[in-house]
Amino acid sequence: MAKRFLGNDRGQTSIEYLGIIAVVVAIVIAIAGTDIGQSIYDAITSKISQLTG
Repeated sequence: MAKRFLGNDRGQTSIEYLGIIAVVVAIVIAIAGTDIGQSIYDAITSKISQLTG
């Protein structure tokens, strides 16, 4: 009985993947449009500069 419920997972459909991509894009746009996005960008570029010298 448990195998029947666990074995029916056939993977994600293209619509589900599209929904995930839409959520990720919305989050990226929201972060990029705020000061938080600039702070993250500055922190990343600073760490890259430290690593590369």
